[in-house]
Amino acid sequence: MLLKKNIPIGYVFGKVKYELLVILIYSLTIAVIHQFFLTVPISIPLSIPTILGTVISLLLGFRSNQAYDRWWEARQVWGAIVNDSRTLARQVLNFTESQYEEDEVMQLRQRMIRRQIGWCYALGQSLRRLNPTGGLEKYISRRELESLSRYNNVPTAMLDQHARDLKRALEEGYINRYQQIEMDRTLTRLCDAMGKAERIKNTVFPSTYSLYIHFSLLLFISMLPFGVIEHFGFLEVPLVVSISACFLLIEKMAIHLQDPFENKPTDTPVTAIANNIEKDLRQLLQDQEEPEEKRQGAFYYIM
Repeated sequence: MLLKKNIPIGYVFGKVKYELLVILIYSLTIAVIHQFFLTVPISIPLSIPTILGTVISLLLGFRSNQAYDRWWEARQVWGAIVNDSRTLARQVLNFTESQYEEDEVMQLRQRMIRRQIGWCYALGQSLRRLNPTGGLEKYISRRELESLSRYNNVPTAMLDQHARDLKRALEEGYINRYQQIEMDRTLTRLCDAMGKAERIKNTVFPSTYSLYIHFSLLLFISMLPFGVIEHFGFLEVPLVVSISACFLLIEKMAIHLQDPFENKPTDTPVTAIANNIEKDLRQLLQDQEEPEEKRQGAFYYIM
């Protein structure tokens, strides 16, 4: 996700530069033909593109709201993951105890908290269709990492490993039945959040809806020069390009926001959130090793 507040103009208009170039050539051609080659001006009433532009504005506004709702829901899901990850770490540290096998308890605490850190990264990678086991060797043992390679859904397998550790902790007497139930509820909430994120990822925004809006927008842009040429002359070129840029940028914004797990700068910042979770959980575990933030291009970028 882009973290720099002042986003360069080149980045913004780079998303529509080819479309604007075509529109510039198209409107300039119409202006030249109208000015030098036609004896009878060809124009249409300005009210026609005005009405069409109003309808398109409403459609683009509705689509932008729907796209933002998907992005915001994804962010809320990851907000819940932050809370439940902290809750799980707190429960592991404060519920587990033993009078005879303190080393075993400490190993259990470290194993589960480190695995939870790795789970957050693995879930983010999985949602972006990247290798979910990449970098997990920092958080889990080689034996666990090898066992994860047999699963298609790595985050689910890691939650199952959590559950097995809880079962063993109950059998060994490190926690009681009530504590095991509370910790299992936390795992259930993490599983629910993972399912919600996967639903957002796998639910495709209707392509026909996008296609119809795009065709209507192209029709509006193609009609606009004929509606303003009689009033503005050659000034219709920058006018048409400016109006088209506004509509195209809104459309592009909606397209980028509608898929919050596509590994783009406009994504939900899942790796940045996982970094924050790691910092918090390492402090609870009194582990001073800090996670690394990534930098990409001219922006500070955390995937």
